[in-house]
Amino acid sequence: MRRSRDKARKAAVVKASGRSWIVGWCVLVCGTSALAQQAPLEIGVRRELFLDQYLIEKLDHVRLQLHEPRDEGTVFSFDQPWEGIHCGYCTMIRDGERMRVYYRGMPSGTLDGTAGEVTCVADSDDGIHWTRQKLSLFEVNGAHENNIVLAGDPPFSHNFSPVIDTRPECPPEQRYKALSGLDSSGLIAYVSADGLHWTKLRSEPVIPRRAPFKFDWMFDSQNVAFWSESEQKYVCYFRVWNGVRTIARCESADFVQWSDPVLMSYVTADHPSPTEELYTNQTHPYFRAPHLYVAIAARFVPGRQAISDQEAAALHVADGYHKDLSDAVLLTTRGGHVYDRTFLSSFIRPGIGARNWVSRTNYPALGILQTGPTEMSIYTNQDNAQPTAHLHRYSLRLDGFASVHADYNGGELLTKQLIFSGGHLDLNFSTSAVGSIRVEIQDESGQSIPGFAAADCVEVIGNEIDRTVSWKSGSNVRSLAGRTVRLRFVMKDADLYAMRFAQDGGG
Repeated sequence: MRRSRDKARKAAVVKASGRSWIVGWCVLVCGTSALAQQAPLEIGVRRELFLDQYLIEKLDHVRLQLHEPRDEGTVFSFDQPWEGIHCGYCTMIRDGERMRVYYRGMPSGTLDGTAGEVTCVADSDDGIHWTRQKLSLFEVNGAHENNIVLAGDPPFSHNFSPVIDTRPECPPEQRYKALSGLDSSGLIAYVSADGLHWTKLRSEPVIPRRAPFKFDWMFDSQNVAFWSESEQKYVCYFRVWNGVRTIARCESADFVQWSDPVLMSYVTADHPSPTEELYTNQTHPYFRAPHLYVAIAARFVPGRQAISDQEAAALHVADGYHKDLSDAVLLTTRGGHVYDRTFLSSFIRPGIGARNWVSRTNYPALGILQTGPTEMSIYTNQDNAQPTAHLHRYSLRLDGFASVHADYNGGELLTKQLIFSGGHLDLNFSTSAVGSIRVEIQDESGQSIPGFAAADCVEVIGNEIDRTVSWKSGSNVRSLAGRTVRLRFVMKDADLYAMRFAQDGGG
């Protein structure tokens, strides 16, 4: 597999680390200077989440807080003969009422990019209970009744990563798209009308391995592409080698001709981002706010060992697959070539027990699914290289990656200048029984607008995904739409997850 190549790269990590700190700091300083002179944010009627500094001008005795997803346990075991201990690179898709997971089947002893790998699919009505369709599209090892949608065409089942193309002009027969391939092949584009029957868009790679280049191409994990509604282009995020595993991005107008890739940079609010290895990036538009790309990335720590050889043997871990560690971290971007790493701490920690502390386990799936009226689910591959390999589910409240948090003593959040459209302000929030949120709308000079002062605001108390804010005069804010304003949130024992100026007016 990749272990010999991984070993050769470990020595380069320390050398690259110092360089990345300097670059990150320069981006941070320049970015901070630019923000001070930035024009008002045009947010329209978009939902905005509080998981980075985008909207925030000042935090006074409140803080941005990352939330821990709830462990909901195993939802799907990779226990069929064509699946096996190295199943992975899962992609979660919602298509109307149906949910679907695509994943690599890779039994023990199969090598990367060989005919032993297959692409499988399972469906669900709720994101919790998953079943294999009996598709009978390919016969593998004498089994014809299976859930395989791609086989016998190496290396493309190694990392097949589908997406539903949301471009309005997309032909129906190309509604599903996918990229797949390794360094040797480049990335081949596949298309499908139903997500089950796939054909190559063309025989040549749409993103070839171009040489010479300033970094090494590494197409051997998920290569994530999608139509960006906000940028009006296709974008692709994939892993490269630049002294460490890191992420690059390229762009396309037609999914066929792609730009040269550009390395992503990483910034945080108040200090440079440390150099860390990111194995998969899983960048995709958040389904409730598609202008915001959420990346639940696999952070890889080569050579860091948590369990002994004896513990690994007892778990029947494949040879050598307990010498590295990984967890999940949360990054965001709104397009361009910068990831925001407001939160450096782990988003999903490895679970309890030795089986969660082996190499290449805990890798997040691509995609987030809504699995209830107030719930969304995130999935990870767990127990990699073990007979118990499976898909695991974690849940959060909708928009609940992070929040602005105020403790019992209270505090305030002040937004940057912004321009909205819409008729009323909705909040995703929670408070304690004694907690509350009040909202003040200020003019450009920072003065409260008559009728919209914090003292005029009806206390927001409770725990809801969408609550309309009201003042003494009501909830209608249409008279302020199109003006430059700021929002001041006065909070006590509360969390504010997201806000949105909605289209229809209130009373």
